Amino acid sequence: MTFALTAEQLEIREAVARLCQRFGDDYWLKKDNEGGFPHEFHQAMAEAGWLGVAMPEEYGGSGLGITEAALVMQAVAQSGAGFSGASAVHMNIFGLHPIVVFGSDVQKRRFLPPLIAGKEKACFAVTEPDVGLDTTHLKTRAVRDGDHYVINGRKIWTSTAQVTEKMLILTRTTPIEEAARPSQGMTLFYTDLDRSAVEVREIPKMGRMAVDSNMLFIDGLRVPATDRIGEEGRGFQYILH
Repeated sequence: MTFALTAEQLEIREAVARLCQRFGDDYWLKKDNEGGFPHEFHQAMAEAGWLGVAMPEEYGGSGLGITEAALVMQAVAQSGAGFSGASAVHMNIFGLHPIVVFGSDVQKRRFLPPLIAGKEKACFAVTEPDVGLDTTHLKTRAVRDGDHYVINGRKIWTSTAQVTEKMLILTRTTPIEEAARPSQGMTLFYTDLDRSAVEVREIPKMGRMAVDSNMLFIDGLRVPATDRIGEEGRGFQYILH
């Protein structure tokens, strides 16, 4: 067994490094001092096809693997962009893998091409205040109402929510005391971040000013059932992929 990179993998790393040379230390220093999402960098990565490196080819991706995606991220960080550059694109590269694995073909056609092309950005709303790392005890509820779900709750440390159009959100649809086990009864949705029902409040922090961190206050967010990923109650298992 060898762990040496293949010629193709080395080419990927070199190509990303060349792209990153267009965004030098002055660019990232300004972003780190003044804040503001690096839209130009994000769009350049999209135009070069790197946001879809691990996405299926039939939806506009490159059809490569997680190793290749990790090499893209390594090259971005190593270029001098550091955590700011990596955090600006990591959700788009890795975050929608549950949709790739568990989403329907209709959902993949709806959701993946705009993300790969850089026309939409997504945030990942999982962590909650007062829950910490014990995701099984999250309190954000999604209640079925006809052909919709109504979501209420709070999320914290949700990156890029200031600039995203979409949200991958983990909710509880069955109260934990009624679930067969704590990891069951949670449901995953990929839906519009409707700011009329979601207040996005930025959290002041030290470092990584280019990528905002936020608390979300969700009050009566109506989500079409067609935005549910996979089966109801299996969301926790899905986010592990």
